[in-house]
Amino acid sequence: MNRLFGTDGVRGVANTELTAELALRLGMAGVRALSRERERPVFLIGRDTRISGSMLEDALSAGILAAGGDVIRAGVLPTPAVACLIKNFRADAGVVISASHNPFEYNGVKFFNKQGFKLDDALEDEIEALVSNPAERETRVSGDRLGRSREAAAGALQAYGDFLKATFGEADIRGVKLVIDCANGAASEIAERVFTDLGARVSLTGNTPDGMNINAGHGSTHPGRMQEKVLAEGADLGLAFDGDADRLIAADEKGRLIDGDKIMYICAGMLKAQGKLPGSLVTATVMSNIGLTKALEKIGCRLQLTNVGDRYVLEQMLKSGSALGGEQSGHIIFLDHSTTGDGILAALQLLKALRHAGRRASELADCVTIYPQTLQNARVKNENKHAYMDDAAVRAEIEKIEARMAGEGRVLIRPSGTEPLVRVMLEGGDPAVIKKMAGDLAALITEKLG
Repeated sequence: MNRLFGTDGVRGVANTELTAELALRLGMAGVRALSRERERPVFLIGRDTRISGSMLEDALSAGILAAGGDVIRAGVLPTPAVACLIKNFRADAGVVISASHNPFEYNGVKFFNKQGFKLDDALEDEIEALVSNPAERETRVSGDRLGRSREAAAGALQAYGDFLKATFGEADIRGVKLVIDCANGAASEIAERVFTDLGARVSLTGNTPDGMNINAGHGSTHPGRMQEKVLAEGADLGLAFDGDADRLIAADEKGRLIDGDKIMYICAGMLKAQGKLPGSLVTATVMSNIGLTKALEKIGCRLQLTNVGDRYVLEQMLKSGSALGGEQSGHIIFLDHSTTGDGILAALQLLKALRHAGRRASELADCVTIYPQTLQNARVKNENKHAYMDDAAVRAEIEKIEARMAGEGRVLIRPSGTEPLVRVMLEGGDPAVIKKMAGDLAALITEKLG
């Protein structure tokens, strides 16, 4: 059996791979794994706008109730809202039904512990073992031990909005013109409310979810319409969230994209000036551009890198004491405020940083020079995916490329987690040169390990 949990919960095509039966078993297993301190644990459940969300919510809830847990149904809610509100509702765990930026036919289930953190590998492994063990999955309760279900009503969305606005402090955005793309997802109701309450003038797109249009031509993975609208309406800033609103990709007043790297740079400058960036440290993944490293160095900050995935960013932040971390794709974690990536929170902090600096978005974003990147795949035998550095010729070629880069680029080799591939990424000044070097290195790795 392939591992159920990926880097961000359990995902698959709804009712084909992620079935109601699997959701029910996940609910039952979640109670067993996450409720050691309480006889009747409480689970807060939120979902995005996918048509399959109701089916999976019902099945997951049934599993929790059958195992003796209580359920609070919060309805459509951003992923970070569930993480934030677990304490508000005195819940023992949170569950989000969402496939984030994926198309509508996919869905997913991800758990949060009572502190609002995503589960570590050990707990996910325990849940997976319970799901796959026929004896464990039939563990049910009866009589008065059965769980109870209640609705969170409008209280959850209101509480989350109040939390977001409280993070903004005394910054003033009255009259600021914003274009906001909600990806027809979980931000569709709350985003406009938060920014208009703070005084911004808001123009919306991607805010009419129908269960099947989530992420379709909209949001952080399709920001083109947002960019066009920024230019057409003369907006000061564009903001694009993904389906579950845990990512942000922005656009400056010229309609140019501001990715996660640039957002982290802009916010790091504010936090450092305010004395809120411990060790002048920012955490990002190995996919962040070398331009971020160089830009941060110029303002007296340093970058630490970790594996791809916001859960690994968070783990490293907790170890090192970093207050700011994230991914190029737009997952940004402000640990003083949240335990997970939050697109709306990141947008508020970006706006706050722009007001703090007294400069336009384009001016600050241009402080980060993005170096060209190229990616080539080397097809290898599955058992050789992690052996590339054991081959003398491959190792020598990598060292040769790194010497040629001389600090103005880098080589990143990443074995695929699911395919018999080694991914070769090069970053440097000349696109044609790095493309050829990456292709030659990929061909060599295939020759030696394929």
